[in-house]
Amino acid sequence: MIWGIFKRDMCHATRNVIAVIVSMGLVVVPALYAWFNIAASWDPYGNTKALKVAVANNDKGYKSDLIPVRVNVGETIISTLHANDQLDWQFVKSDKAIDGVKSGEYYAAIVIPKGFSADMMTLFSPDIKHAQLKYYLNEKINPIAPHITDQGATTVVNTIDKTFAKTIAQVGLDLASSILHYSQSPQMAEYMRNLNGNLTTMADTLSGASQQVTSYSQLLGSANDIVDSTGKLLASATKAGKQAQNALKQGKSGATSLTSAGANVTSSVNTALDQVSGAFDQVAAKVNKAFDAIGKDSDTAASQLATLSEQISSGESLYDTYITSLNHMRESVEQLPDSDSAKQTLLEAIDREITLLEAAKGDSQKLAQQLKDASTQVTQDTAAAERSRKEILNRITSAKQSISNVRDDYATNVKPKIDALASTVSTLISQTDSMITQLSGTADGLDDVTGDVGTNVTSIRSTLGAIAKKLDSSAATVKELITKLETGGNAGDGNSDGGDGDNDADSGESDELRALATANASTLSTLISAPVALHRVSVYPIANYGSAMAPFYTILSIWVGAIILCAMLKVTISDREKAHVLGLGDTLPRIAGPSGPGNASRWGLRLDHEYFGRYAIFALLALLQGTLVCLGDTYFLGVQANHALQFLAVGWLAALVFSNIVYTLTVSFGDIGKAVAVVLLVMQVAGSGGTFPIETLPKFFQMLYPFLPFPHAIDAMHAAMAGSYGNEYLLDMVYLALFLIPSLLLGLVLRKPVIRLNNWVSRNLESTKVM
Repeated sequence: MIWGIFKRDMCHATRNVIAVIVSMGLVVVPALYAWFNIAASWDPYGNTKALKVAVANNDKGYKSDLIPVRVNVGETIISTLHANDQLDWQFVKSDKAIDGVKSGEYYAAIVIPKGFSADMMTLFSPDIKHAQLKYYLNEKINPIAPHITDQGATTVVNTIDKTFAKTIAQVGLDLASSILHYSQSPQMAEYMRNLNGNLTTMADTLSGASQQVTSYSQLLGSANDIVDSTGKLLASATKAGKQAQNALKQGKSGATSLTSAGANVTSSVNTALDQVSGAFDQVAAKVNKAFDAIGKDSDTAASQLATLSEQISSGESLYDTYITSLNHMRESVEQLPDSDSAKQTLLEAIDREITLLEAAKGDSQKLAQQLKDASTQVTQDTAAAERSRKEILNRITSAKQSISNVRDDYATNVKPKIDALASTVSTLISQTDSMITQLSGTADGLDDVTGDVGTNVTSIRSTLGAIAKKLDSSAATVKELITKLETGGNAGDGNSDGGDGDNDADSGESDELRALATANASTLSTLISAPVALHRVSVYPIANYGSAMAPFYTILSIWVGAIILCAMLKVTISDREKAHVLGLGDTLPRIAGPSGPGNASRWGLRLDHEYFGRYAIFALLALLQGTLVCLGDTYFLGVQANHALQFLAVGWLAALVFSNIVYTLTVSFGDIGKAVAVVLLVMQVAGSGGTFPIETLPKFFQMLYPFLPFPHAIDAMHAAMAGSYGNEYLLDMVYLALFLIPSLLLGLVLRKPVIRLNNWVSRNLESTKVM
């Protein structure tokens, strides 16, 4: 079935002259598209001589005493550009140059300002200025021309840099040569002898002055020893005074703390003990009241007893507070000196008071527990409750007696001793303050006696020592200068001692300087201006720009050829052709239904037969297109192709893949499919990386790049032209062939559900009589 469709298509395409001419045109037109573009871009950067760039020189030049040569960098630039054929340089006035850029007569203009040379020579002054060229550019004439003229302007700048460096180096070498010749003259020898004599006298004078300054410093040092001895004696007295002062301050601090602690404890203890004693009387009354209510309301009595228990328990913290206060007072007493007779007696009284307080605290704890126990018994046993009442009252009496003992002991033993101690401490504080003031004044006076003297003597000796070092250093520098001058003179006369290593070294340096000064100044200055040369090594070299662009335009023309085929040839098979292939005459039986894909399947002409049968002529013409364009690239234009057969194979595979994709889109979606093919063409022109590196394109194209067939076909063709790294060529060919899978899947399987939709769209377009 496929072969039958293909044979009839070939007969129809060659049955008359017009059909043959059209068929040949379908093969030739894509090749012409590629060849014209490749030939036009064969060597664009080698044909820049016709680009007009104006140059205007307003430089006034520069001359100074340091460099007795007139320097005019602008004239040097003009001379250099006359010999440069990279661009069509136009040497005009600045006004005409600027106006020519605006009118489009010149693509760009370079104007050298008046002070250009002067600004460059500020390199030798403190106020350095950056010399600037004025570069005018017309960017609307052509998108590529600005980049070419920019390269020309960069060349001018590099030429100026090299010329300037060369000029400065040449002037410096000329000056060095002149100095070397003058140094070997008799006048220079006489001058050196006089200079050596004067320098020797100066060195001796400096050495003598240094010795005098050192002697005077030693004399001051002897006097300073006496001052130091006196200072140490006074310092010892000062130190003793300060130690006594610190001791008295510590005593004052301890005494003050003791007084404060005693006063606080005396006040708090008296108040607290009176409160606690009165509180126990209230507790006894509340206990009797609670027990009297047992017979009437046992629950209320139990609640009252429990409340009293909690109140007494909460009051235990007061005992801890009193005990803590006594401990603080005990710590203050311990700070008194052991020689104080009242210290030990007061400590014993405080310890006895703490013991009594702890005993009273224990009675309160027992009373609280008995009240708690009684609160649980009053509801159970009246006789037991009465016994608990007596025990509680006895315990209250005992606790109250403990508090009375604490208060009596505190009033009898502790308080009188604290009051006596407070009186003694007050007197001690008053005396301590007076003595501290006197010792402070004495210590300050002792510090002022020797401080200024020692500081002044030390400062003077330090200054004199620095002066002596400076004088010695200056004398050594002058002597070193004399030695170098004598060595240089001997080396210049050729009379240096061969056994002296230093003289040999200096002689070698003089010989090197002499050789440098007598060498070719032009050659050396050229080396200094451009010390580094760029050695360009091409990896996978491409012969020219046209060869570099050939893969892009070749692959593009093959896709364009596929679109032209689908525009000129029918992708569907008429019922009449189907009937002839099936041997049914000129028409299909009416049972076949309306005309369309797959309507002859009941007689054996399936949908896939129609697809491949009609595609066969598309594939043949596409292969002829790929063959012609690739052979023309290689043998007509002379595009570089190190592997010609591989180059041709890429064209064949691209022709099959592209023609199948465009054919499938057209047979599946009709004219809409052709529009999609054009959209894919536009996307691939922008995002294939054929002109600019893909890394320079927007993020969208970088993401889309791997899923387009153009990049893989272009990379495979590059590998065939210049060489392949590893399996690069084979991988790109495989990736390109994989695009046949979705294309065939759409043409054979996925297009079946949309056949009716496509027929309906076609009928509606034809009904417009315009589309």
